[in-house]
Amino acid sequence: MQGVWLTAFSAVDWLALTWFLACWFGYGWVVEHGPGGSMRGLLGASHWFREEWGRQMLRREVRVADAALIGNLMQNVSFYANTTIYVIAGLLALLGTIDKLIDAASDLPFARQVSREVWEVKLLLLLTVFVVAYFKFTWALRQFNMLSILIGAAPLPGEGTPEDARRFAGINSLAGDEFNRGIRAYYFGLAAVFWFIQPWLFIAVTTLIVAVLYRRDFLSRTFAAMKR
Repeated sequence: MQGVWLTAFSAVDWLALTWFLACWFGYGWVVEHGPGGSMRGLLGASHWFREEWGRQMLRREVRVADAALIGNLMQNVSFYANTTIYVIAGLLALLGTIDKLIDAASDLPFARQVSREVWEVKLLLLLTVFVVAYFKFTWALRQFNMLSILIGAAPLPGEGTPEDARRFAGINSLAGDEFNRGIRAYYFGLAAVFWFIQPWLFIAVTTLIVAVLYRRDFLSRTFAAMKR
């Protein structure tokens, strides 16, 4: 079966798949670990405000507002995690009705006639993207849960240390980064859908996704408003 998959893919398909994986993992690495990546863009800006949040929390006697904010963040992450489960279930159902999917897609403009094995690989790629997103969202949810524990264990006003604020900001940023990775997987999952139509279109949409993400992370008005 593996040999059939290798021969069924054209050179353009391999190019499109390689470009997709390079963009997905490469963009994430550049944003988080590239030269100045973690300190620039929305990631760096939000991290500073999370540290300030931790410092302000330690000065407050009543921390109901902080707990409510964490609860709101957990609710948002939980929504995406639950939605991803439905997406995964739908993709698994499509694997069982792949013949009908092939017939429906054959009527699309610019669609290429490919073998069943190629369709299975494309569906498995899409399924993998959303499985990764699910793991990111659930791990972010657990980290936000740990963050709520830190709020409960925070020392009284005047007794906290800068290390307490940094610990709070660190867990907050780790949870936020995992949530961002899950959202990023959603974006690239949308790009992977276009591989079912045409590999060159897949390449074009993947490139467009990278451009959109870069603009929002580094060139958006949101970043300009948060930039110190």
